[in-house]
Amino acid sequence: MSSRQRPVLVYDGDCAFCTTCVRVLERIGSDAEIVAWQFTDLTELGVTEEQATDAVQWVQTDGAVHSGHEAIAAVLNTAGGIWKIIGRMILLPGISWMAANVYRLVADNRSRLPGSTPACARSPVRGQRPWYGPQTDGLRNARASARARRGP
Repeated sequence: MSSRQRPVLVYDGDCAFCTTCVRVLERIGSDAEIVAWQFTDLTELGVTEEQATDAVQWVQTDGAVHSGHEAIAAVLNTAGGIWKIIGRMILLPGISWMAANVYRLVADNRSRLPGSTPACARSPVRGQRPWYGPQTDGLRNARASARARRGP
């Protein structure tokens, strides 16, 4: 683990929806390094490829990792102002449960959102039947193309 000066938000750079959300986070002025998982050393960050494809990841300077709605709350906390208040509200009891479910609903259906690409499609969890429609091989193809870009 390297000592980082700033926390890191890891997102899916092959997903147009995720990339659009990251642009919004950059505009509001979050104080974090924001990187696509396809273009960073996940091992150095302490994040697996499976975690990175499942949800956005927040890696604190001390190496602690938070996923999904907790990662969104953490990055909003670095932006200050009203965004910091919203970030803290996301983690309140009751709201946190709801935020986790909304995050999962959006993440599971991001291929249906405006601007999505085949890379946005998530593979179903082994043994779990997807309730939200047919799956594509987009994520598998995105992973293969990302590995090819990174090299051996």
